[in-house]
Amino acid sequence: MKAKQQAYRTKVVKELYFAKALSCADLCVQIDKSLPLTTTLLNEMIADGLVYDTGYAPSTGGRRPQVYALQPDMQYVIAIAMDQFVTRMAVINMKNDYVFPVKKYQLPLEDNPSSLDQLIVNLTAFINELGIDHSKIAGVGIGMPGFIDVTRSLNYTFLQTQPGEDIASRISAAVGMPVFIDNDSSLVALAEKKFGHVSNVNNGMVINVGWGIGLGMILNGELFRGNKGFAGELSHIPLFTNNKLCKCGKIGCLETETSLLLLIEKAHEQLKSGRSSIIAIEDMTLQNPEHAFEAIKTALQRGDKLAIDLFSEAAYNIGRSIAILIHLLNPETIILSGRGSLAGDIWYAPIQQAIKEHCIPRLSDGTTVHVSALGYDAEIIGAAALVMENYDQLTFESN
Repeated sequence: MKAKQQAYRTKVVKELYFAKALSCADLCVQIDKSLPLTTTLLNEMIADGLVYDTGYAPSTGGRRPQVYALQPDMQYVIAIAMDQFVTRMAVINMKNDYVFPVKKYQLPLEDNPSSLDQLIVNLTAFINELGIDHSKIAGVGIGMPGFIDVTRSLNYTFLQTQPGEDIASRISAAVGMPVFIDNDSSLVALAEKKFGHVSNVNNGMVINVGWGIGLGMILNGELFRGNKGFAGELSHIPLFTNNKLCKCGKIGCLETETSLLLLIEKAHEQLKSGRSSIIAIEDMTLQNPEHAFEAIKTALQRGDKLAIDLFSEAAYNIGRSIAILIHLLNPETIILSGRGSLAGDIWYAPIQQAIKEHCIPRLSDGTTVHVSALGYDAEIIGAAALVMENYDQLTFESN
C-alpha cells in the first residue's frame, strides 16, 4: 500500500476512535480531505474489515447520513495505570472496551530502585499471556505518578533510569512495541477531555483524587502542561498552617489534609482514640492502602458517621483549593476523578460550602462541579488515548 494512502487511513482510524462514529461528510472535515476521497477510503476499509456501517444517524430534518465506526477488534492498545503501590494493566479495543479483566500487580514505587525492571517483567508476562498477535497491538500507554518529562520520557520522581536512557525506549526495546508515558493526572484529564464531562468544554479542571491530589488542566480546549510539563501539582499548594511535613519536604501542603492516605491515617487515629465505627482498626494500615480505602468507602456507603466525617473534611479542603483555581483560571467545569471519585455524592456539599465561603460569587457562579462518570477507569482510558493520539506517528514510523 502506498505511504500516502496508508497515512490517510491512519487519520480515519484516529478520528473514528475518538469520535466513536462519524458520517462520511463529518469525517472528511475531520481529516481535511475531499468527500470522494473519504468515501473511497471508507469503502476500502470496509472491504478490509477495519470499518463498518453502523446504520443511519438520527434525523435532523433532512436525509439521514450513514454513520461509520471502527471494527472493535481491528487493533488493540495496552493501557497501564500506575500509582505509588499498584500497577493495573488492561487491553483496550477500538470501542474503549476491556478485552480481558484488568490485571493488578503490587509494584511499590517509593524507594524502589528496581521498579522499572519489575514493570518490564510484569508487562512482558502480561503480553505473553494475551495470545494476541503483536501486530494487532498499536502500542503501550502508561500513566504514572511523579514529575514527568514527556518529551524526554523521564520520570524525575520514580522509575529510575540509567544515564542516557529513557523509560519509553527501555520498555519498548524489551516488549517490541511503541511505548508512551505521561503523568497520571494528565492522562485522567485526557480521558475526561476525550470521553468524559469536559469533552465539550474549553476550560475545565480535572482533579485526580488519589494517594495524592493531582490536577489536569484543559485550557482553551487543550491539555495544559506548563513550561516544563510539570503544571498541575495541586497537592503541593501550601494551604494549611498545620505544621505537617509533606513528602515533598514542605509544610502544610494540600496533600497533608486531603489525600486518601491521610483518610486512612486519620481513621486509624480516630479508632485508636476510641471513636465508634464499623471500620475495623486492623484494616486501617498503609501496608495495604487499597484494602483500607475500600473499607472506608464501604463504611461510607453504609452511613458510618466516621467515614462520612472523613470524606466531608477532605472534600471541604479540596473545595478550598478549587476556590483558588476558580479565582486564577475561571474554569467552566471542575471534575473530580480517579480512585477517590468512587466515594460518589459525598463530595458535593462540602465542596460547594467551601466554594461559597472562599470564592467571589461572580466568579464561582459560572463554574459547575461534577463527579466523574469514568471514575477509577479514567487513567486506563487516558493511557489508551495517549497511544491513539500518536497513532498516525506510529504508522509513519512503521513504514
